[in-house]
Amino acid sequence: MATPAPLLQITHLQKRFGKFQALKDIDFSIYPGEVFGFIGPNGAGKSTTIRVLLGILKASGGSATIFGQDVWQHSVAIHQRIAYVPGDVYLWPNLSGGEIIDLFLKMNGERHTAKTDALIEEFGLDPRKKARTYSKGNRQKVALIAAFSTDADFYIFDEPTSGLDPLNEQTFQNHVLALKQQGKSVLLSSHILSEVEKMCDRIGIIREGQIVETGTLAEMRHLTRTTIDVQTVAPLTKLAELPGVHGVTAKHGENHVSLAVDADQLTPVMAYLTQQQLVSLTTTPPTLEDLFMRYYEAPNDARATDGK
Repeated sequence: MATPAPLLQITHLQKRFGKFQALKDIDFSIYPGEVFGFIGPNGAGKSTTIRVLLGILKASGGSATIFGQDVWQHSVAIHQRIAYVPGDVYLWPNLSGGEIIDLFLKMNGERHTAKTDALIEEFGLDPRKKARTYSKGNRQKVALIAAFSTDADFYIFDEPTSGLDPLNEQTFQNHVLALKQQGKSVLLSSHILSEVEKMCDRIGIIREGQIVETGTLAEMRHLTRTTIDVQTVAPLTKLAELPGVHGVTAKHGENHVSLAVDADQLTPVMAYLTQQQLVSLTTTPPTLEDLFMRYYEAPNDARATDGK
């Protein structure tokens, strides 16, 4: 079965602001029915990339297409098929939340439906209040309700849950997963790593204007370490000397320690631990946060070394 054509394709994308190069070389694609997580700290280039995709900024080099169309030349046609929620929503202060939702829908050629009413109730928004009285979280709710009410082909969320409480974050996640089940595509830019880990099929990590890693979380786990808490009958005197073992810390003497192990050395390390007669063993698989911190705490050349 042939791989479907990507819905979004970014190739060697660059953006300069004067002498400052905000995007150096961005490459990634998103396929139909895929939720793609775009992660990196503030200033890494996430929002700049999204503004280029929306046709707000013109790229300095490379190319970006959505639905096979150039994002700058065909931005009007593309916007008719996408829904977008920024990380800080600005609303008309004298309109009510309900009026703004209806206005957003009308601008997208949509209308207020029973689904809209259900979303208002789910997110706990009072649509009668004027926007000027809304907290940041309530402003986000207005944009999210309008986006989820829209029958788009591609949804772009840039830090969408900023200001939301945990209950509303869960509501957001449920609706993103529902979009995925409908075969819709989603670009989710977020700094909440647990959110990305729960929802995304693939992940792209951006660092200083460059994509440093893309893939599924399973594909990336080889880059991270498994944490082990182990207790044995015999002392673990030679454990720290084994290849791929890091941070051996005694918990209660030489028989009970915690350590981190590189994925490619798990088998020989486990064989050694078994030889010392296991009493208890707890392993914690690597998380997205482990992977993320590896890229942001390590020096620039860390990826070319042994990953220590």
